[in-house]
Amino acid sequence: MKNLLVTGYRAHELNIFNQKHEGIPYIKQAIINKLIPLIEEGLEWVITPGQYGVDLWACEAAIELRKTLYPQLKCSILAAYTNPEENWKEDKQEYFRQITEQVNYYGAVSKQPYNGVWQLTARDDLLLRKTDGLLLIYDEDAGEASPKFIKLKALKKQQQEGYPVITISAEDIESVVNEARMDEPGMDFGPEDV
Repeated sequence: MKNLLVTGYRAHELNIFNQKHEGIPYIKQAIINKLIPLIEEGLEWVITPGQYGVDLWACEAAIELRKTLYPQLKCSILAAYTNPEENWKEDKQEYFRQITEQVNYYGAVSKQPYNGVWQLTARDDLLLRKTDGLLLIYDEDAGEASPKFIKLKALKKQQQEGYPVITISAEDIESVVNEARMDEPGMDFGPEDV
């Protein structure tokens, strides 16, 4: 697998409304945990749609891995239309600009502003054609949300072509949280503590 599409929930679908939310580092760590073995098997590109939420946190995770351990890893945002961030709050726009300055490639499928759902459909179709697999943060048990659409398309491609679909569930993120808590000072429990 050379090119991996990474996407999932929008931030508001997780009740996350700013970059200071305590859950974001755990989500990024869950992404990193899935990316490392793939990078070691030859993954070259992490590609996201660039929407505010999992997409941009995945970009941050890939950029972090590129800076620390895997300089060969590249990251791309392929948006559905030009200036997707223009209606966001200023702090989110600035965050988006910071990310786009650090990715290896940024582009938009449609060279015009938002004009209709067809742009999102065209983006998803292109992303699925240009990637070798999907890493999706989505938990259907929590209720339907926007990642449902890309998941359905990816599962259809999986049935037809063997397209890998890797998921990160709420339980995966919860285990990252639990690991982090065990690593906190004062949380060491040895046999003598039992």
